[in-house]
Amino acid sequence: MKNKIICLGDQLSDFAKINRFTKRLELNENTKRNSVHISLNFDPSENHSKEKLMSIVNTYMEKIGFGNQPYLVYQHHDAGHPHVHLVSVNIERDGKRIDMHHLGIRKSEPARKEIEETFGLVKAEGRKIKEQFNLQPISISKVNYGKVQSKRALTNVLNKIINEYKYSSLPELNTVLKQYNILADRGNENSKIFLANGLVYRILDDQGNPIGVPIKASDFYFKPTLKFLAEKFKNNEIRKLSDKSRVKNKINTTLFNEKAMPLGKFAELLGREGIQTIFRRSNEGNLYGITYIDYTTKNVFNGSSLGKEYSAKAIEERCGLKITGEQKENQIYEKLPFKELLIEDLQYQKDILTIPHLVRLLDLITRAEYSSDYVTKQFKQKKKKRIQRRI
Repeated sequence: MKNKIICLGDQLSDFAKINRFTKRLELNENTKRNSVHISLNFDPSENHSKEKLMSIVNTYMEKIGFGNQPYLVYQHHDAGHPHVHLVSVNIERDGKRIDMHHLGIRKSEPARKEIEETFGLVKAEGRKIKEQFNLQPISISKVNYGKVQSKRALTNVLNKIINEYKYSSLPELNTVLKQYNILADRGNENSKIFLANGLVYRILDDQGNPIGVPIKASDFYFKPTLKFLAEKFKNNEIRKLSDKSRVKNKINTTLFNEKAMPLGKFAELLGREGIQTIFRRSNEGNLYGITYIDYTTKNVFNGSSLGKEYSAKAIEERCGLKITGEQKENQIYEKLPFKELLIEDLQYQKDILTIPHLVRLLDLITRAEYSSDYVTKQFKQKKKKRIQRRI
């Protein structure tokens, strides 16, 4: 993009641009906060010409009180949405300082809303909070090495996944990134990257093997470094009860409606509910881990973090037919965790308690092998004391 410095941006060197700012700042050396960096972001569906972008920028700067200030405008293509960067100083020609206290609330926000109406832009407010889940876009959006510029492709995916999804560890984040053929890699424990607390991002081929040259996290403009991710992990440790309950209830409902099923069928049924199931297996083919990606709430949960009943081993057992004794003619299913169907959870899944479901539920919990779990601890103790007294 052109810059607004004397309207001769193409004829000025970088040194000349900096010098213009420096001269203005020398007029008031007592000001500590003397520069401003603003990013104007647009909806991914918008593709404005440079002339229209400059009209939007000039109008915006005028409305926030920087219309007569020297400023630079740059358009970047390093993210999944169109955006421009503005750089300016808040020292006026007479040396007075432009007050930037609460600039966003006082001037920027009203200016944004007015500009959206004037230029017919997609409004920042009122967009759909939830997008319809569809597994196909993930396949379409996979990074294919050699077909697109690597860093740009990585930036588009990382910017979206890292900022929109909730994950509490690097493995959980990688579970989502691998769906896009990307891996956040710390290296092995003896590598220089690992010892320096570094992080690189790699493109994977269709078999999940790294391909091409890795890119350092610090080379991306939004710096998705290990330190940055550590803050994300910490903030995402505590999830909303409704987010966890949604995944647990969908799993319970899926298993409740089916007597026995292969793990593939289990994953397929959950997929219809917007939840992708990722199985982790050893080289021998044994299942040792399971992760759930909820594309509706954009949450990533390791199975055990939801509870033992949702771990890999438990799900494998719950999907299979369990026999209580050898060669028994009457086969019964191993106890399912209906304790998870709590009142606070049911408010998010009111549709699961239909009449047939209630009949099955009552039938299961009234059997002898289940009924003992619903006797309170205090009652058991009282019953034991009464028997001792009689003796």
